[in-house]
Amino acid sequence: MKITDLRCAVIGKHPIVRIVTDEGLYGLGEVEFTKTYLKPFVLHFRDALIGEDPTDVERVMLRIRQRGSFKPYGAAVSAIEHALWDIAGKAANVPVYKLLGGKVRDKVRVYNGSIRQKRSGDRPEDYAADVKWMMERPENFFMVKQGISFHSNMKTSIEGFHYGVSQPNHYHGAMDQGVISERGFNHMLDCVAAMKEVLGDKVSLALDCGPGWMLPDAIRFAQAVEKYNLMWLEDMLTGDYVPWVNPQAYRELTTSTSTPIHTGEQIYLRHNFKELIETQAVRVVGPDPADIGGIAELKWVAEHAYMHSILMAPHGTANGLLGLGALINVCATLPANYIAFEYPSASDPFWNDIVTGLPKQIVRDSMVDLLEGPGLGVDIDAEAAKPYLREEDAGFFD
Repeated sequence: MKITDLRCAVIGKHPIVRIVTDEGLYGLGEVEFTKTYLKPFVLHFRDALIGEDPTDVERVMLRIRQRGSFKPYGAAVSAIEHALWDIAGKAANVPVYKLLGGKVRDKVRVYNGSIRQKRSGDRPEDYAADVKWMMERPENFFMVKQGISFHSNMKTSIEGFHYGVSQPNHYHGAMDQGVISERGFNHMLDCVAAMKEVLGDKVSLALDCGPGWMLPDAIRFAQAVEKYNLMWLEDMLTGDYVPWVNPQAYRELTTSTSTPIHTGEQIYLRHNFKELIETQAVRVVGPDPADIGGIAELKWVAEHAYMHSILMAPHGTANGLLGLGALINVCATLPANYIAFEYPSASDPFWNDIVTGLPKQIVRDSMVDLLEGPGLGVDIDAEAAKPYLREEDAGFFD
């Protein structure tokens, strides 16, 4: 089998990768909806893939893996890798998890990071109402994650929140950074107290915090919330679009508190997790299979973290329904350090009409069944999707 074409079309907000072969099989991969601009970056790998056997996934990846980078530029490589596994599974007529070593669980646990309503504000009572709405949803999520501090509007909506320079909110990935004021610090604590009063010990709470914190503030906050038994504090020092890791600072933060510290969504390749894991600089790693370089890359990191008693909770909130298929397949194979992955829902309602292979109710009691279809188990109905194609992508499904 040979690859005859690499295509990319932006459907809705997502760049969708389609790898075509001379035997009629094709594979799909999906880039986060926050990265609509990556279509040209995907397509510049075309010449490297034409003529290769897509079922030799690792051999093909060796041609392009070194050309990716930290978020967002690892996404193009990652989506191509997903499409290759999709073809390999279809060629073998098995789900991709069978090719990754087989499943160790029949259902995969997820947490809520994507199913949201517009919060009424940034006051403690607004946060409390928001988590109440989340915990009463039919998915019965065991855990919800909320953005605070630099990963929320409170950095600008709360007067005098911090002493740094404010970046424009309209540009995704612009990072505020600086020392947090006493007023800002106490406001965050009030919000945490309000959320925990609602959630109790029935639904766990994690906080997406940054990046942008200075280390002394991060230590003080992590210690101040120890009594709330949070699942984790995420990306306080680095994360999102920060193209470095800073394991030494994370290790000082981690060893200062009993509150679990989490990072990793922006990190590309296992090599950049090495020091973070081997120095036990965090308690939880959260790579995104659509940014790290693919699902095999994520599995390698999970196994390495397991050997160092570090927990695994993959990121994925914006990965879409094809990205959901990738997350389900890889997380079915992960070791006992696996907690849950961040559930990605449809970024636009029409995705529920054009993606096939998923049940009508995907999440039940915070669990997702494995997909038994070959490959990643999800596909796009070409006829249903054609109205959403741009004119330049009219031949995408040919």
